[in-house]
Formats: sequence, structure tokens, C-alpha cells
Amino acid sequence: MLIERRQLIDQLARLLASFRAVELVGPRQVGKTTLARHFIDVTSPHYFDLEDPVSRQRLTDPISTLAGLQGLVVIDEVQHMPALPETLRVLMDRPGHMHQNGQYLLLGSASPRVMHKSESLLGRAVTLEVSGFDIGETGTNAHTVQQLWLRGGFPAAYLAPDDAVSTQWRTAAIQRHVSSDLPLLGMNAPAPLMTRFWQMLAHYHGQTWNAAEPARSLGITEPTVRRYLDYLTQTFMVRQLQPWHANLAKRQVKAPKIYFRDTGLLHALLGIRNLPQLLAHPLSGASWEGFALEQVLRIAQPDEAYFWATHQGAELDLLLFKDSRRIGVEFKRSDAPKLTPSMRIAMEDLKLDALYVVYPGQHRYALAEQVEAVPLTSLLP
Repeated sequence: MLIERRQLIDQLARLLASFRAVELVGPRQVGKTTLARHFIDVTSPHYFDLEDPVSRQRLTDPISTLAGLQGLVVIDEVQHMPALPETLRVLMDRPGHMHQNGQYLLLGSASPRVMHKSESLLGRAVTLEVSGFDIGETGTNAHTVQQLWLRGGFPAAYLAPDDAVSTQWRTAAIQRHVSSDLPLLGMNAPAPLMTRFWQMLAHYHGQTWNAAEPARSLGITEPTVRRYLDYLTQTFMVRQLQPWHANLAKRQVKAPKIYFRDTGLLHALLGIRNLPQLLAHPLSGASWEGFALEQVLRIAQPDEAYFWATHQGAELDLLLFKDSRRIGVEFKRSDAPKLTPSMRIAMEDLKLDALYVVYPGQHRYALAEQVEAVPLTSLLP
């Protein structure tokens, strides 16, 4: 089964038509190299895979190797050479058209801030983030949506022949990330300790973050725990959804909420191997909330995104700012969600233009003025 990611291909093509350098970032094995193959032959001398010793050898003297290349140059797993952007800055600042002097597509498995030792590409490169499959790519029938929720969006996990093979792949991916990827980026925690932290973090999925309890359980300091969380965030494993602070006479929550960006990895860490186990699990509702939240962010592409909560108990799962509008989103894994007092408070206190209650059903219906229950799959344009 082949899933062509036409929207991503088109996005990348538009960026390459306008910018001298594009950073294509996202987790390892999420499909970045497959996307790059639409623009370059990987056997070309213009393609460098920095996990390949031969490619690294070719870039021993990067300035002389790259200076003579015209047209598009692709450098895969660029985090293996954190000093390389300094060289690229020099090359990109040369006068002349980008197709004459070289254009650069840089593929990396962490945020640019973590991968590079300097800010040398600041203002020179544009970033496009690649995540796993979403419902727009896999389809919206009930079976494919449930499979995407259970297995997550990594292509090898989603397309595996059965749930057991998918679980094996995801478990191996977690271990590889802990033992290889994080140390490469400067994360010097022992792999068993980092694995325990990640397993502990799974139980925080959908909850407000508090570093004290994990630090106490692991016997490390709270700053160390926060650093571990930041590394998982900067390698696209975890989302720290920040709180919105409205100008209200109410005490508001100020700590971020934690979500796994891929529910397949969440389920592997929780020991969930199939759909019946997922549906019966105590964290099933929180898992679906995180799954739906990631889909909404991919579809809506907001300017800014937050959650909101007060110490009096009112809360909003997702607050989106887009085109000067304030949109509220609540996630309910129920057959027929209803209007709640918390939703009314959020509408009034946050001055929302609209509030959508996203649920896994099939029918769209009004709950109140400017409040609507919306099936997840009907959010697609």
C-alpha cells in the first residue's frame, strides 16, 4: 500500500521555488527522505546522507565539496554535522542566483535550534515540519481512523501487516531514539533511565505537567527532568501545549499540558497492543484527545495554539488563534457530547468567536449559539 503525501510534496515544491535553503524536520523514519526523492535522485552526487560514512568522507572539506555544486543539494540527517550550517551560510551569502550557486534542502530529526551549534541559518532558511500520516492522507472511514489512532502515523508502524509487527517496530523505535538519537544531540542520560522517564511520561499524556513527582521517582533533580522533557519535545516526540492567560480575576493554570505527538508510541509505552485493549484502557479517553488534537492542529494550521484552565475548574482543551479569530476546541470521546458549564464559561471569559466540540461520531449539530458538535473526520477541507 502506497500513500502519496501530495500536500506535503506541493508545500515543499513551493518553498523550494522561493528560498535558498529549506530545513525539512521531523522524527526519524517519518518519511523525509521519501519526500526528498521527489526532487532529487538519491544516487546523485548532489545527495549526502550523513549516516553514510562515504557521504561524511565526501564532506571532510565541506566548503570545497559544496562550492562547485549547482542546483539542488540535499543533505540528509544533518544533525550529524552540527557545524555544517556555518559553511552553508558562507556559500549562501555568495552573490548570484540560487540555481547557479547551489540551493540546499536539509533533512533533520530535531528542531533546528538543537541541531545547529550556531544561529548561522537564521533568516536564510525556512522550516517545514513533517509528521506521521494524518486522517487526510490515510482516509476517514472508521477502520482507517482507528488504525491510525492505535498504531500512530509513522509509515512503517501504520502500514505494518498486523498489530504485532507494528508494536515491535514502535518498541524498537523508542529504544533506538533513547540509545542513539538523543545521545547524538547531546542528551547524556543513561538509556534505562531515559526509558523509565518516557514510560512515566506516558501517564501524564493529556495532563498538566509537574516535574516534582517524576524527579522524586527517578531520584534526579527537577531541572534535569525538565531537560529530559525538552529533549523529547525538540525531537518531536512530545508536545508541550502552553497555557493561555486571559486578563481575568481568576487564578489560571500556568504549567503546560503534555501530549505524545504520536499515539502509536504512547500505546507501545503503555503496553497497548490492539484495539480492544485500547478501548478498555483507563487512558483511552486521554489518548483519543491527544490523537484528535494533533489532527486538528494539522488541519487548522493555526497561528498560535494554547489550552486554558482555571483553578476553579473551568477549562478549554484547545484555544486557536487564526486570522484574528479565537476558536475554542473541546475533545469528547462520546457518542453524543452535550454543552457543559465549562464550555459556557470558556465562551464568555475568552470571548470566543466559535467553539467546536470534536468527537468520533458521524453527525454535525448545534449545541448552543456559536457552539457546535463536529465529527473529527468532517474537519477536513
